[in-house]
Order: sequence, then structure tokens, then C-alpha cells
Amino acid sequence: MGSEDPQNRQLHGFFFPLMAYGHMIPMFDIARMFASRGVKATIITTPANASTFSKATERDRLLNLDINIQILQFPTEEAGLPEGCENMNDLDGLDTIHAFFKAVNMLQQPLERLFEDYQPDFIVADFVLHWATESAAKFGIPRFVFHGTNIFWQCVEHSLDCYKPFEDIASDTETFVVPGLPDKIEMTRSQVPDHFKVETPFIEMVQQIKDSEVKSYGVLVNSFYELEPAYADYYRDIMGRRAWQIGPVSLRNKNTIDKAQRGKQSAIDEHYVLNWLDSKEPNSVLYICFGSTSRMNNAQLLEIAMALEDQKFSFIWVIRTTQNSDEKSFLPACFEENMKEKGLIIREWAPQVLILGHPSIGGFMTHCGWNSTLEGVTAGVPMITWPLFAEQLHNENLVTQVLKTGIRVGTQKWNQWFETEDASTKKDEIEKAINRLMGDGEEAKEMRSKAKELGELARKAVEEGGSSNAEFTSLLEELRLYINVR
Repeated sequence: MGSEDPQNRQLHGFFFPLMAYGHMIPMFDIARMFASRGVKATIITTPANASTFSKATERDRLLNLDINIQILQFPTEEAGLPEGCENMNDLDGLDTIHAFFKAVNMLQQPLERLFEDYQPDFIVADFVLHWATESAAKFGIPRFVFHGTNIFWQCVEHSLDCYKPFEDIASDTETFVVPGLPDKIEMTRSQVPDHFKVETPFIEMVQQIKDSEVKSYGVLVNSFYELEPAYADYYRDIMGRRAWQIGPVSLRNKNTIDKAQRGKQSAIDEHYVLNWLDSKEPNSVLYICFGSTSRMNNAQLLEIAMALEDQKFSFIWVIRTTQNSDEKSFLPACFEENMKEKGLIIREWAPQVLILGHPSIGGFMTHCGWNSTLEGVTAGVPMITWPLFAEQLHNENLVTQVLKTGIRVGTQKWNQWFETEDASTKKDEIEKAINRLMGDGEEAKEMRSKAKELGELARKAVEEGGSSNAEFTSLLEELRLYINVR
């Protein structure tokens, strides 16, 4: 292998995301990025998830990209999961999430059999697949970690772990400053993840993930240097991590079809949505979406619906029909009929990248999942931040305390599960946030201006000569050298 010309030999990479749309979608974009640079890209997934990638891979192969899908059988029965439960969207409680991760861990040996059969040169594996570092080492290939989120979150978690500033805080609502970070980041004890404060079933997995990352070749980050420069430096210099910021990877989707069908087939015709948006004034529409996994209870959704009824701004609201089989249980009487002039409801899956990129969109009410947050940043849109679980509270702090392009609303309590239990945020508070973000006041104008600047920086980062483009080129050069001299 060492005698071959690294410029002529085609590299082969495996790309293995966790079976959750927020992880699979950006990983697929990364695989396409590698394929566009001449790398053979093989996406590893399970039977029920393969359709997420199939149409896009067919289009890419017509463009002569060497990209394909390799399927591993998901051990649902062995792990005690219901038949067909292969994606985190299928889970209905904490019991099933433990079984789901058990099934995920059972994929280690099948993956290693693929290593034997196909002999890839490297693997990009989701951070949850902590055992992928060990498996890659057995075959002498580098493993890259993909977190699916930003660097800021990892820096905050590192500081919480090292300094434990929450231990001397008596009240859950009292604020403290996270030590050692480039900015003054304030949190409350209720916002700190449980695995820092109490024994949880996830503590062992969290430690395995940390150890796996340290032993890996490095980390690929769906972000760009200009968005969080001080934290990128902190991550590399203070935490000692090797990382390449190569995003926003959503900008890999340039044509309407790729944008509309990113992840899943849209539940609504994209041309209808664009025509509807064309009829609205610039910056006049609020886009509302809480992601593919989050589940907001009906009482809270009713508060949102009542807030939308009583304000003047137009809106697009994405509602998960699988979550609410009987929408009449929360939508006010005749809501959709009364709102048809100013509101558009999309059920299940929306062409989000297309919508956010339209000039009529003036704000984004989001759960702060990183894909959605970064898509909002890329579109140059300010946000109403409503985090629901996992690292989303950290993402909110990045938007509101560092970037200063968002207004927070919703619960301020960390939650390990993606379903809310009550209506903690009332109609009046939601209305106030909408008016602050969408209005003509100085605060709204300033946030809109900052958001537009970030959107421009995001687009420049992935262009020729941009920071993310340069980091990706550097990564490929280093990878080719490493593989051909080992």
C-alpha cells in the first residue's frame, strides 16, 4: 500500500450515523462531501433507515459520485425492542431508549465483518458508537468522531466536568458562571445535565464516549470557525482535541430537490410552500418547528396556537402528526380555517432548508437541535429558542449569550427524554417573544442584522478559500498521507 501514489489511489470511507434523523442527515451530507472529492463513500445503516438515503444516492451516482449504502440488520428482537423499531423516532419511553442503545452496541461485530469484507481506509462514526474506535484500531484504520453538534457545547460540558461549579449552588434557579470559558456563560443548576449531578444509567456510556473520542484520530464538526472561533481554539488548545470544522454541511444541498427531500420526503409540495411564501412581505413570516424527535404535549401546543391567533405576523407551523393523532385535542375551534390567510400548517416533515432560505422568513421558533440551529444561522434568521432535551440548552446559550441572535422562551430545565410533561410556557409569554423577535424595535433590528452577517459568513466558509473548505482540503491531504505511509 505504501508504494502507491496517494494522488491516484481512491480512498474508501465508511460513514456510520446513529439511527436518528438529526444524526443521519448531516452524516449523509458529510459522506457526499467526501464523494465529491473522489472518495468512495459507503453509508452504514439498517433496513428501515435506508430509504432516508436511497433517492439522494441515486441522484449522486448519476453525477458519477461513488456513494452507496451498506445495510446491517438491526437486532430489535435480541434487544427487546418491538419489530421495526430501528430509529429513535420510534421510541416511546426511557425503557425503550435503553433497549435501543443495547441494540446499537450489538452492531459492533457486524461492523467488523464489514471491515474484513471491504477493507475501508477510514470510518466516520457517530459519537454514540463509542466502540467504533476500538473496532477501527483492530484493522489499523483511523476513526473520526462525529458529534452532530457544535464545539461550544463540548467546551461547556468540559468545564462543568472539571470545575463542577453547580455543586455549591443551593437553588435550582440561582445562576452561576461556567468557569474558564472565553465568554461569560451563565447557567442554573436545573440546566445542568443529570449525569453531572446524580447517578444515572447513562454515566458509563458518557465516560465510554469521552474515552473513545480521546483515542480516536479526531473529530469532524458541523460548524465553521467564524461562528465559534474562541471555542474552536479552546477545544484544540485547552482540551487537546483534534478537530476539523467542515460545515455548515447543509450547504452541500444546492438544488431545490436536494433541499426539499433532505432527510425525508416532504409532506407538502415544495412549490406550494414557496408560492405561499412569495405572497408575503420580507421578514414577515415566523417559522415554527421543534424537530423530528422532540414531542411537545398538547397543552403546550394549545398555548402556542392561542398565541399565534392573537398576533399579526404570518407563520408556518410544522406539527408532527404521529405525535398528535387527534389534533382537535389542542387546536382551537376552526383554527386552521381562521388562520388560512396568515398561517400555513405542515404535518410531519417540512422542506426546512428551503423555507428558512426564503426572504419572507423573519424568525425561527426552534427546539435548538443543532441541525435546525445551524440551518437558521446559515439562512441568516434570528430565533426564538425553546430547548427541550439533551444538549439543546447549551445550543440556546450559544445563540442567546454568545451570538446574540435569539430570544429564549420555554422551559429552562435539562431533560434526558424528548417529551415534555406540562405547559410551562403560557400564551402571553410566547406572544411577547414573537413580538420582540418579529417587530420593528431596535432589539429585533439588531438581532436581524447580526443574523444576516452570520449567514454570509456561513456561506463564505464553504466556498473556495473559505475556512471550512480549507479545513476539509487539509483533512483530505492529511488522510491520504497517513493512509499511504502507514
